[in-house]
Amino acid sequence: MHVQDTHWSSASAIAAGGGAAAAAAGNGRADGSRTAPLRVDAQRNLEHVLRAAREVFGELGYGAPMEDVARRARVGVGTVYRRFPSKDVLVRRIAEEETSRLTEQARAALGQEDEPWSALSRFLRTSVASGAGRLLPPQVLRVGVQEEGAEEARVPQQRTRPAAGELRLVSEEPAADDDTGAAALLDVVGRLVERARAAGELRPDVSVSDVLLVIATAAPSLPDPAQQAAASARLLDILLEGLRSRPA
Repeated sequence: MHVQDTHWSSASAIAAGGGAAAAAAGNGRADGSRTAPLRVDAQRNLEHVLRAAREVFGELGYGAPMEDVARRARVGVGTVYRRFPSKDVLVRRIAEEETSRLTEQARAALGQEDEPWSALSRFLRTSVASGAGRLLPPQVLRVGVQEEGAEEARVPQQRTRPAAGELRLVSEEPAADDDTGAAALLDVVGRLVERARAAGELRPDVSVSDVLLVIATAAPSLPDPAQQAAASARLLDILLEGLRSRPA
């Protein structure tokens, strides 16, 4: 798992700022805001760039250069910059899509599985298999050590106060636009966690951040797809056993 947020803070500045920076960010997602449809070749190039970006960032982290994305997409780097005027905009686009994807997977598990543990384990297995955990934005995955007496981390649906030294998600600046997607993900995963905990099937000390870290950790990037799938499944089995509560 290689999540790097070197470019993330400037991406947030693009979202919060006005003028040319905001216009640039909007143009980076122009496929959703243009009134005229893209030409066939332009649409094809955009799809290639997005697919390549998911692969490159998933393998190398968000610190990977745009040149690597262009090379994987088999287009010139100028083509990438025409669609995404800065790397920050492309990073934001990929992270938003993957956050939304995980949120939908969590909602599906919550709505379609009656048993709390089945719902949580289904979400984890689906998310790990999709590889989305490698592309979560840093403000979702960043953890900090909760110090004794410090204010409790603001994670939806986390009602139990953590012990000193427990790893917990830490809040970012709440004004950033991308916080809306992250908050939706934390909320629905929080409901999965609460249900499993209330049913006595989840260890009481397991937090939302632990569940998201499982998704990120259990998605190794290996050159052989079959080996990667097998390694992910085996690692997830081990991690799920660690999350589950044990009879007293």
